[in-house]
Amino acid sequence: MQKRNELVTFVRDKKTTNKVRVIYYTDEYLSFYNNVDETIKSKIAYLKEILISEKVIKSKYAKKLVDTDFYELRLLLNNQYRVIFFTIDSEDLNQATELLFINAFVKKSTKDYQKQIKKAHKILEQWTEES
Repeated sequence: MQKRNELVTFVRDKKTTNKVRVIYYTDEYLSFYNNVDETIKSKIAYLKEILISEKVIKSKYAKKLVDTDFYELRLLLNNQYRVIFFTIDSEDLNQATELLFINAFVKKSTKDYQKQIKKAHKILEQWTEES
């Protein structure tokens, strides 16, 4: 993966100094992130901290989407889910060393998933071409 749009991630726990993974970001994801409030940003920061520092990622944090190459992170706030799609550089999330946050959205219905998966494919295709 091209090392583009990498943000510096600060780990809150000083004991956790070993980074297991690196996270990269597409412009589409950054656009979403820059337009959410601080409460959501702090929840995202917590999940990113888990992804970069924990060797084994529990399914309550990240799940593989069926019949796709994508994973999802879900955040619940004020009875609304925010979903972040990402992909990895390995067959298994626990073996991955690089993650790419592709896009994110507010889930309003189950129909949103198919639209967002198609959008994620297009974004990933563009990312790959530019790399």
